[in-house]
Parts: sequence; C-alpha cells; structure tokens
Amino acid sequence: MEQFKLGEFTLTWLKGGVTHLDGGAMFGVVPKPLWSKKYPVNEKNQIELRTDPILIQYGGKNFLIESGIGVNKLDSKQKRNFGVTEESEIEQSLAELGLKTKDIDAVLMTHLHFDHACGLTKWKGDQLVPTFENAVIYTSEIEWEEMRNPNIRSRNTYWKENWEPIQTQVETFQEEKEIVPGLKLIHTGGHSAGHAIVQIKSGDQQLLHMADLMPTHAHRNVLWVLAYDDYPMTSIKQKQIWVEEGIKLNTWFSFYHDAFYRVLQWDEEGNIVNALHRERL
Repeated sequence: MEQFKLGEFTLTWLKGGVTHLDGGAMFGVVPKPLWSKKYPVNEKNQIELRTDPILIQYGGKNFLIESGIGVNKLDSKQKRNFGVTEESEIEQSLAELGLKTKDIDAVLMTHLHFDHACGLTKWKGDQLVPTFENAVIYTSEIEWEEMRNPNIRSRNTYWKENWEPIQTQVETFQEEKEIVPGLKLIHTGGHSAGHAIVQIKSGDQQLLHMADLMPTHAHRNVLWVLAYDDYPMTSIKQKQIWVEEGIKLNTWFSFYHDAFYRVLQWDEEGNIVNALHRERL
C-alpha cells in the first residue's frame, strides 16, 4: 500500500477493487486517438480503473475517502459489464495497518454511485449491515436525496443496498463541511448534482481530491469530461476553478480511479513534476 504525507496528514491507499470501463464513455467526446495516448486501452476498448479508498490519518483519527467496490455486491452480469476483476480487500488492508473497521471515525463520500458506495455495506449472513460501524458518513444533501430517490437515469447507479443499512450514520451538508481543521468536503456538482471534492490543507501545502471530475491523471484537461457526467458544463467550470488554480499553487492531486498514479503535481505546461506511482504487480 502506498503512503503519502501532506504536513500532519498521512494518506494510505487501500485495496478497493478494480473495474474496466469503456474508454469512450470515460473520455466523452474526446476522440480515441487523443485520449489513448494518455491512458492505455485494451482490445475491448476498456480502460483499467481502480476503486481504492484513501485512508486519511490525522490527530489520532481515521477517515476514509470513498468505500470501494465492496464484496459480493455485484452479480455475475454486473461484474462482466463493469469489468470487475478484483473486489475490495478493505478489511485486510486495514489489518495490515493494525486497524479494524470499527476504528474508522468517518467516511467522506464525494458521491454515492455504486463504484464508490458499495463498500459502505457488507453481507453478514443473508443481511446487509454497515461496514464501518462507528463511522459518520458525510455526503452532500443533494446527493443523499438523489441516492434515496433516483431518477430514470440515476437509478442504475444509486442502489438501496448501499444506503438503507447506513442511513442512521449519514450526516449531510450543503456547500461545504470541515471534518477537522484542514480537511474539507466541498460541493461542486457536475458528475452528479451532489458531487463533492475533498480539500486538504496543511501549512502552505494543499491537496485536492477531485473525485470523478478528474478520475485519472489523463483527465487534467478541463474539457475532458465523462459521458457519465450528468452536468458536463458544470464539470468543466469546476475543473477550471480548482484544477487550473490548483496547478498555479503547486497543489497535489490525488485519485480514486487511476491505475498508475496515486498523487502528483503538474507544472503550468501540464508536465508531471512530482508523483507517487501505484505499485503494479
């Protein structure tokens, strides 16, 4: 497991599983000859996408960004369609760090699509129960409302199995929520109406977790947004605000889906100047 320190914050990427989704869908209207130079694609036109939660440790507290793809939460057809080749090993990852699920104080959910939220619940016999039994689960008010009342488009990704068992643990916010000093969820919209990003500040250092506004390093271009985005123009606007300004401030950017980079910095010409790579076996 890779670790990265930002001042007083320690980030560790856990094993959350892996999917393989259509590259065209992941890059929207961008032509394949362009995006395929930035991110490898297989013979099925799929790209490898991790679903690895980030453990944030600060002041004796343990926080997670996202929850992974879960275990036995998808049937065989779904696994085939979403190219799932690994499921979550969150409990094993935590055990390697001397932690258990009960030690997680909060889970910061940027949004509640299945590939981010399946790990919030787990099977105990034939019943679904909360995975992180003591955690407060933070998500935007808009996202929580759509999770419970999805529309004709979003009902395929907002699943009752992922919210019904944990509803008493959920705390919502509107524009932003500071979890502890320097760690904040900020509502952006774009990928979904309730989508949020995570900002970490320590001293003069900043890290931005753009979630699905920038799921991989290949999505740095503000115009390269997903066909999955419900509000693509909002995604573009938010990337202009956060990515372009962040690069000027030497911001670190972290990823949930990237199969190659965990965190990196770009210069203003778009060159990667510092990076932590994912260990590939």
